[in-house]
Amino acid sequence: MSLRIEKINKLIKKEVGNIILEEVNFSPSVMVTVKDVSVSKDLRYADVFVSVFPFEKNEEVQALLKENIYEMQRILNKKLVMKPLPRIVFKIDDTGEYVGRIDKLINENKL
Repeated sequence: MSLRIEKINKLIKKEVGNIILEEVNFSPSVMVTVKDVSVSKDLRYADVFVSVFPFEKNEEVQALLKENIYEMQRILNKKLVMKPLPRIVFKIDDTGEYVGRIDKLINENKL
């Protein structure tokens, strides 16, 4: 991965995290974190991986993100001065849930 792509990933991660924090109204019992960003080589798309706690609320979070994606993209377009500006695509990062299930299985087998 090129240094330029890495810098763009970090910048988009920071900006999208701030936009989510300021613009999207999740229920108070939900915590959403931007875990990673992966920009395509042609800079047209940015996969934004979000972690949801509790994981059971991921469908609710996906719906809210989908509902607000155009406004978030507009804000991101104003904040970043680059051509082309990647179009953001949200994806749920389920590694936390996966680790939790494995941990539970390990603990059950210790008994």
